[in-house]
Amino acid sequence: MNLSLFADEEQAPAAPAPLVPGTSASMLLRGFALPYVAGLLPALDAIAHAAPLRHMLTPGGLPMSVAMSSCGLLGWVTDRRGYRYAALDPASGQPWPPMPAVFLRLAQEAALAAGYAHFNPDACLVNRYAPGARMALHQDRDERDFTAPIVSVSLGLPATFLFGGAARADKAARIPLLHGDVVVWGGVDRLRFHGVAPLKEGEHALLGAQRINLTFRKAS
Repeated sequence: MNLSLFADEEQAPAAPAPLVPGTSASMLLRGFALPYVAGLLPALDAIAHAAPLRHMLTPGGLPMSVAMSSCGLLGWVTDRRGYRYAALDPASGQPWPPMPAVFLRLAQEAALAAGYAHFNPDACLVNRYAPGARMALHQDRDERDFTAPIVSVSLGLPATFLFGGAARADKAARIPLLHGDVVVWGGVDRLRFHGVAPLKEGEHALLGAQRINLTFRKAS
């Protein structure tokens, strides 16, 4: 990867703003991750080498369109037995790669900027979206600690984030996310349904034809 290209995209991050009108529990931090990108990319490569991204099976036996891996003390897995966190990568039987210091620093500083102090994530899901991949509306309910926020970092191709309500049928807002944007939600919004619309074709200067999403959680 040619990290010199990053200089063309760097800009001052915008002030945190509500993700949707009427709530301060969910915040959009435009460009917040841009100053971290030069450290994030080699860390991502190391994680993918130790725990390759793969298309896991849903409990119904269908492969997910998003390729996934994890780092930290726990990793999120899905198979015919259901959704859960596990301390070992089921593909290797080894612990997930440690969470890189640059990952933890970004997650904690983004959470603080959004109004959530003392965030200490123990899991980071690494999701790779190729064009056409999507994430259906869902709630993050597999964590034991709902008092901690979710911190979601977008890298690569633009995506449309779907942010719904307390029920799956509630209308979801459509929020465009660009390379370096961070979304943080918690508190009364912690269990909102959310997802990602099918990724459009494109080519990003740093990451090519893909979007990488880092999702930090306090799982235990």
